[in-house]
Amino acid sequence: MSAEEDFRRVGAELADLGVAISSMMGRPALKDRDGKVFASLQRDGAMVFRLVRDTPEHTAALALPGASLFDPSGRGREVKDWVVVPHSCAAQWTDLAETALSRPR
Repeated sequence: MSAEEDFRRVGAELADLGVAISSMMGRPALKDRDGKVFASLQRDGAMVFRLVRDTPEHTAALALPGASLFDPSGRGREVKDWVVVPHSCAAQWTDLAETALSRPR
């Protein structure tokens, strides 16, 4: 499956929880019932998830091969609550999205 197909699969699997596929800054995104983005597909095929830093889930996501903190500017200004997970770890995307959805904002 392509990254786009895996992204759409995650959105479909969470649709019963009120998740909608939308966009943020021109990229496909998952939004909660309140319209807040909690995950997004990146140009390189990775997904970025809003996880609360210093939680076991955040730590586990960063431990995945190729995962990193999100740096939207590419200038070393990491957004510490957001974790980028490569497409090679797409099997974990649904669980990560569900965790991101359930985390307080």
